[in-house]
Amino acid sequence: MADGGANGPDYAVDLSNCDREPIHVLGKVQPFGFLIALTADWLVARVSANSADFIGLSPDDMLGRPISDILASDAIHALRNRITLLRGPDSVERLFSVPLIEGGPAFDVAVHFSGPMVVVEAEPASHDEMEASSTVRSMVSRLAQAEGMSAFLRDGARQVRALTGFDRVMVYRFADGGDGEVVAEALRPGIESFFGLHYPASDIPAQARALYLRNIFRIIADVKSEPVPVVPAIDPTGAALDMSLCLTRAVSPIHIEYLRNMGVGASLSISIIVDGKLWGLFACHHYEARLPTFAQRSAAELFGQIFSMMLESRERAEAASYEGKARQVADRLLSAVAQDHDLLSNARWLGDIVIDTIPADGVGVYIDGQMTFSGLTPDEPAFAAIVSMLNRVAASQVFTTDNLSRLLPDAAAHADRAAGLLAIPISRRPRDYVVLFRAEQLRSVRWAGKQDKHIEYGPNGPRLTPRKSFEEWSELVKGTALPFTPAELRVAEALRTALLEVILRLSDSADAERQRAHEKQELLIAELNHRVRNILSLIRGLISQTRDSAQSVDQFIGTLESRVHALARAHDQITADRWSPARLIDLIEVEAGAYLGERSDRVRLSGPNVMLTPACFTVLALVIHEMLTNAAKYGALSDHGTVAIDWRVDQDGSLLIDWTESGGPPVVAPTRRGFGSTVIERSIPYDLGGHAEITYRLGGIEAHFCIPSRHVVSVLADSADRERARPAAAVTPGLLLGRNVLLVEDNMIIAMDGEDALRDLGADVFTAASIGRAREAIALNSVDVAVLDFNLGHENSLPIADLLAERGIPFLFATGYGDGLELPPRFQDVTLVKKPYSGATLAQALEPVINPGA
Repeated sequence: MADGGANGPDYAVDLSNCDREPIHVLGKVQPFGFLIALTADWLVARVSANSADFIGLSPDDMLGRPISDILASDAIHALRNRITLLRGPDSVERLFSVPLIEGGPAFDVAVHFSGPMVVVEAEPASHDEMEASSTVRSMVSRLAQAEGMSAFLRDGARQVRALTGFDRVMVYRFADGGDGEVVAEALRPGIESFFGLHYPASDIPAQARALYLRNIFRIIADVKSEPVPVVPAIDPTGAALDMSLCLTRAVSPIHIEYLRNMGVGASLSISIIVDGKLWGLFACHHYEARLPTFAQRSAAELFGQIFSMMLESRERAEAASYEGKARQVADRLLSAVAQDHDLLSNARWLGDIVIDTIPADGVGVYIDGQMTFSGLTPDEPAFAAIVSMLNRVAASQVFTTDNLSRLLPDAAAHADRAAGLLAIPISRRPRDYVVLFRAEQLRSVRWAGKQDKHIEYGPNGPRLTPRKSFEEWSELVKGTALPFTPAELRVAEALRTALLEVILRLSDSADAERQRAHEKQELLIAELNHRVRNILSLIRGLISQTRDSAQSVDQFIGTLESRVHALARAHDQITADRWSPARLIDLIEVEAGAYLGERSDRVRLSGPNVMLTPACFTVLALVIHEMLTNAAKYGALSDHGTVAIDWRVDQDGSLLIDWTESGGPPVVAPTRRGFGSTVIERSIPYDLGGHAEITYRLGGIEAHFCIPSRHVVSVLADSADRERARPAAAVTPGLLLGRNVLLVEDNMIIAMDGEDALRDLGADVFTAASIGRAREAIALNSVDVAVLDFNLGHENSLPIADLLAERGIPFLFATGYGDGLELPPRFQDVTLVKKPYSGATLAQALEPVINPGA
């Protein structure tokens, strides 16, 4: 959509030739950079007309001369080295802060091959010290945690917007016919949303879609700028320079007119390529001119490539999971039909089996001229006409259509029952089929402007004139069913193969297939039964312990609820990805609280404030969990005893943990080793390279663990933070329900974490990275409370605090300076939250801010 969709077409071509005309370029560049094209012997063959603005040499000064007469020797050396790294015809390499001429300024440079020529593009160096790989690694790490496809796409849009700073970032997905839909969006507060809008295929012509596969990153820095020609426009043979891969390449005036109609000042697009095909785009709009730095654009392009691979992986994983379940259905079908061939003509049975795998509204079976039906289907004469059509177009292949009336006009009469179909041949003769039907799906499609473009004489001549109205255009799509997906087609092919095999193979092999299917089912049932029993036993134990100590129904409910929440928090600590060091004492506190509640002081802790690596924290959480579980079930905590956990750091930096139980029932060594014992004894040696020893003494269990020093991040000095942590107050999900919260934070990753934490508390969040954006958000939105990062790079948030104080809007400060931050006297009473903060920390800090009288 930076070159089409909501932005319109990229090419000004006659529609009479648009299906045949190859991709061509306009021979102009955007003025934020300049271009030099070199022949194979490094002679200057073409130059953009603005070269004098950058290096003081006009095209007349450069054309036909060796590049060694123009550029510095170090620059030429760097270019030659980078060119050797080019692999493939569409490869582009980049260099940063290269002085192209002796004593001249530095430039950011991109090089690629265009036929036999080397194309060098340069723009003034931004001196951006951002490290693209580190930035993208942080973005990808966060993206990997998104649950579900919608959250994954939405988070991708948010991160591209955070990186590029554009007002609107959309994820635009192409349909099979070339039209598309905005499936995710991130935008600056106060601007129009395009989420859910559809755009016809003509908005992005086939030529543009083909180019998106080659050149995955496009930028239009200033819609109002005048493009600069490349001279000469054609070489002596009459050929123009192929600028398909040029970063500075200008675009069609038709496209510029389209953008101006929208009020867009700059646009950017990043192709999303899945399985070698153009899945969609990150389409970015800005309502002023905007040129992200060379480093930011490089990082955005890298993120787009990794996003594409992650999207492809997710789609394949979903398809693999779906197809795996379908194969189990195919096994059941194969075993059943092998025993009773007549089941093939039982439409109800066959329909139930197939529809469990491929959703449909009805099924029709046609075997040897006999027709049987189940669910929503056409009548017999209509079904016979469909089979006759299938014999012409499908033969022995799986066949599908989502609009049957296009192939059989008479089928429009039964579109309410069978508008689309999936036909599975079940014999080598082209007359036996299992046909799945889907009814007409009436749905409203929100088009961004009326989609029937016309060829007319616009300001650019007899071209495709872009629509000047971008109001959504809704229409009701009739006669069309929900299409069958590629994964469903693969499953249908697997079912076809299974049905053919059952007809052709010997019946004795069916017994083995049935036995394997039975074993799989028995194994699944046994595993499910085991897991359910474990969960029920745990819940029963919690209820029993709570009931014995409760004095009233309300107390019983409250105590039971608190224990269930404690278990959930402990489970999150064990399973969630943790990307920063964590405190040992916090781990033990959460686990102890899950079992003992207010009596958690029966677990006595002693040791320094130790920070552990995320990998070690996860392993040790499992061990402590199992130790406390055993103590609560059989050991000191099951009676009136206590558990003493002491730890220290020895001379080589290793962490030594001593576990001592006392005052409980007599201890007897277990007669068998369960999973819990295996975790306790083997996890630390196997995963961490440490040591674990457990002794079953009559007076109580003793255990000793050694964690190697490489897993100990730090040992903090004694302070108030060193003391035993109190159990954190439960985060109230609805604390900020119905409230608008302004989050001012200049770090993109921290901002996104803060957004998620505030949304978990029920808030609607407006995020700003600077004073200017914060003022704009306050002016455009009703703000109930604010969280202000004190330091915003080259400025601080005190002006925003003053503005909020004037309006009587409560707020708090967040800082990474800890206790070293000194607030002005007028803000001495404002709550200060130290970074890094969690959702629970924010909830505790915001409670007195929004409820000062509570």
